[in-house]
Amino acid sequence: MAGKEDLKLLGLLVSPFVIRVRMALSTKGVSYEYVEQDLFNKSELLLKSNPVHKKVPVLIHNGKPLCESLVIVQYVDELFAGPSILPTDLYERATARFWAAFVDDKLCPAWFGIVMAKTEDERAEKVTETSAAIGQMEEAFAQCSKGKAFFGGDSIRYLDIVLGSFLFWFDAVRTMYGVEIISANKVPLLAAWAERFGESAEVKKVVPEVDVAVQYANKLLAAYAAAAAKRIGSD
Repeated sequence: MAGKEDLKLLGLLVSPFVIRVRMALSTKGVSYEYVEQDLFNKSELLLKSNPVHKKVPVLIHNGKPLCESLVIVQYVDELFAGPSILPTDLYERATARFWAAFVDDKLCPAWFGIVMAKTEDERAEKVTETSAAIGQMEEAFAQCSKGKAFFGGDSIRYLDIVLGSFLFWFDAVRTMYGVEIISANKVPLLAAWAERFGESAEVKKVVPEVDVAVQYANKLLAAYAAAAAKRIGSD
């Protein structure tokens, strides 16, 4: 795209959804200003830019805000020159979008449920749901990769970015609860893919260390516990 672009990304270091956008911008070789947000004390800029959901990521392009990670990634792909992030074949593009929606609608809530579970029985239920979703993503990888290294073929592309943005959180879950979400014994294709994905220099630039995710998870759990105690105290 011709002309100078004013791009500002409102994000959170440990957000997989923000990581998606950062990877998409990196794939296109686009420069942008990154503004870290505190979701425990939301800025006026964030509240003004995303008044509906009040969450990150928000990409502000020439003063106009865009919200929701998948929407932003597709916008970046269509707007800027560079390697295509989504498949160019229409059927493959539709298939990639289907699996991206599956990740967000099925896998993400199950994984997050492991972290937020109030009882061990509830956590075990969420582990089962997560394992089932990961099993389906193993099949999706076999279908989409066509025997190559990534969902997108020879290079990291749309579905790689969508699912790969969660990998460091999967490692955090293993650290916190001893749950291995991607096991080489159960999903060998995904396990090998995850290793290749993690070795990418572009991934390493935007993905935080696992202990940072663990610290944030503990902070989040403490905040939820405090809020619950406050509600009980006010009853």
